[in-house]
Amino acid sequence: MAAVQAWGRRHPHVADAAFGLALVAVFGVIVVTGGQGEAIRDAGPGDVLAVGTALVAVAGRRRWPAALLLLAVAVSSAFIVVTHHRHPILIVAGIVVAYTFATRSERRRAWQVAGGCTVGLFVIGGLLADGGWWAPENLGTFAWGAAAVAFGDATRSRRAYIVEVEDRARRAEETREEEARRRVAEERLRIARELHDIVAHHIAVINVHAGAATHVLPTQPEAAGPALAHIRRASDTVLKELASVVGVLRSSDDIDVDTEPTRGLARLSELLDGFAAAGLKVEHRRNGASRELPAVVDLAAYRIIQEALTNAQKHGSGVAQLTVTYTPAAVQIDVTNGITNPVTDPAARRRPRKGSGYGLVGMRERAAAANGTVSAGVQPGGRFVVHAELPAAKGVLL
Repeated sequence: MAAVQAWGRRHPHVADAAFGLALVAVFGVIVVTGGQGEAIRDAGPGDVLAVGTALVAVAGRRRWPAALLLLAVAVSSAFIVVTHHRHPILIVAGIVVAYTFATRSERRRAWQVAGGCTVGLFVIGGLLADGGWWAPENLGTFAWGAAAVAFGDATRSRRAYIVEVEDRARRAEETREEEARRRVAEERLRIARELHDIVAHHIAVINVHAGAATHVLPTQPEAAGPALAHIRRASDTVLKELASVVGVLRSSDDIDVDTEPTRGLARLSELLDGFAAAGLKVEHRRNGASRELPAVVDLAAYRIIQEALTNAQKHGSGVAQLTVTYTPAAVQIDVTNGITNPVTDPAARRRPRKGSGYGLVGMRERAAAANGTVSAGVQPGGRFVVHAELPAAKGVLL
């Protein structure tokens, strides 16, 4: 049966034609012979017309349901008017086409047209057919016609519901896939930003000390010791931070892994000592009473300071000012440094002037992740200023 149904769905019009021929064959045997194998009456022109109409109506019901429904009802009514009898094959064909019409029309139109045809046949049968209004054939025609319309309307509603459910499921699946892709992209961006913040600062420190060691090694080998020690400490630090990040990534299924952000500004003095050892003098000021910040804001503030001072070390004049201001609603960060001039500062010619550009982008992304803002640019007088404002209301911990 499943194979037959699948074939019928692939060839609906052929299936309708086969159904019409089967209906004609069955009713031809029953009506003409009475099922006894011997003819009880001769088939007349009315029978031929009825059989032909039923065959056309059933075979073409999917293409022209409204027109063929009206045709079947008109021929059936004419048969009643002429013979005062109902032709069974026309009644059955009309019921089948009424069902098909109801499945393909909205509810109001289905009841107006198909229901109207059913009532019309009932009225004509009651007025002109043998048995009158309450004849079983008349009542049966009305009941079966109404049931066909109701069943067709229910089938249409069910199909529409299934289509809607499938469409919702498809859209939900597409939405889930889009959300998954968005989350993957955000996670890749977060990992790239974290790795940049970790690596860029320490590599810059290593680069400075490596340059110093190279400069003094030919003439003062003993003076290269402190620079190499700084390189070793910076290398150990970056390796530990990279190991912590990679460890979280590799242990994503371990519920015991701590994924809380590292507290940031608590390590600020250590960060400033590292810059001082690398040759950057940082004048640090704090306005307002320091307090515990939300974890996201705390880490964002630390990384913004780290990136801004790293840029100051690479492109600045060797002196930078850092001001951290605590207000009731936010924490503000200002990093100011002078831009070196290659003409007046020969050492500046040995420093790389170009960067990847990801530093400023990363600072803005970190601030945006904490619902804050970052602005950076050259001010009058040749001072490069980075200003960040991160919302951190008192008593709010994330």
